[in-house]
Amino acid sequence: MATIYERRYAYHPEDFKKYDTEKIRKEFLVENLMEAGNVRMVYSSIERYIVGGAVPVKEELLLETIDPLKAEYFCERREVGVMNVGGTGTILVDGTAYKMNYKDALYIGRGSKEVMFKSDDAAKPAHFYFNSAPAHKEYPTKQVTLADANVLHMGSLETSNERNINQLMINTVVDTCQLQMGMTELKPGSVWNTMPAHQHTRRNEVYFYFEVPEEQAVCHFMGEPQETRHIWMKNEQAVISPEWSIHSAAGTSNYIFIWGMAGENLDYTDMDVIQPRELK
Repeated sequence: MATIYERRYAYHPEDFKKYDTEKIRKEFLVENLMEAGNVRMVYSSIERYIVGGAVPVKEELLLETIDPLKAEYFCERREVGVMNVGGTGTILVDGTAYKMNYKDALYIGRGSKEVMFKSDDAAKPAHFYFNSAPAHKEYPTKQVTLADANVLHMGSLETSNERNINQLMINTVVDTCQLQMGMTELKPGSVWNTMPAHQHTRRNEVYFYFEVPEEQAVCHFMGEPQETRHIWMKNEQAVISPEWSIHSAAGTSNYIFIWGMAGENLDYTDMDVIQPRELK
């Protein structure tokens, strides 16, 4: 196994206006998260957020610390949220096994010393997608399934954004320090993942797109409302949206995405809504 990581930095919106397509993709797009037999991650200076993927095949994979953390083990001062977007598997947290089916989530609290990822079938390995943020307090590790989620049915087919928002790791479902995560599933015929677009001025947000058919793509919009840009994305790719950026997307088919946030407060509704007529 290998643990592969890269660092990303904070960005000023005035500088962002000057970025070309290649620069935007380099700084904000996370392309290769799911690599068989490895753990890959991006450490962002925005909220000290980590986005990563682990694909265990024949051997278990350890969630190792990385140099930017200056920690003895990964969760020494961090909390982690994991969702399985592949075959069935298991996550072992300090020896306790959590069976992870497709779309199951696991919150791992600060102080957990050993986190191991395992697949049940090497031919159909689990794809563990994880987010992590600094934590000030220890909360218990807890598994969350879709049956446990707080589900919001939003939008309509007429506006191409009928969807279920599955709130899996929010503070009404599981205790966390600042990490908030969930999964939004678009209904057939719908392509907009959120509309109106919005900003979270007191937190960043990371989107991870999956179940994007091979011949299809998702166009993710970001930037300040009056200075927008876009990134074309494929299956199992993530994008980092700073607090000054909108985050919204339209696909060439329906898809699913995982949203993860960290920042100053835990109110999921803390957002500045931007109406379509305001966007440029």
